[in-house]
Amino acid sequence: MIDIEGLMYFDVEWEHVFLRIRLHDAYRPLAADGLDEDRLALYMLAQRLSLTAGPLRLLDGDFPDRALMAGIAEYNLKQALELVHA
Repeated sequence: MIDIEGLMYFDVEWEHVFLRIRLHDAYRPLAADGLDEDRLALYMLAQRLSLTAGPLRLLDGDFPDRALMAGIAEYNLKQALELVHA
């Protein structure tokens, strides 16, 4: 290992939230029983907020496809707000 401080470990719920976001309906075969629903909810919100903040940081610079990044940020912000209002 070269970059040990970059090594990270997350709960299984974090990984399942990541897969749900990335795979959408294709996630279903990977679903697992016994996951902590509270952690899933928290991690879903955290990842949606991160997926909002990341594109916004890129928009602070000279990112070439600004409409794409703005769309990604807007979509994930809406998803985060839906989680909060649910």
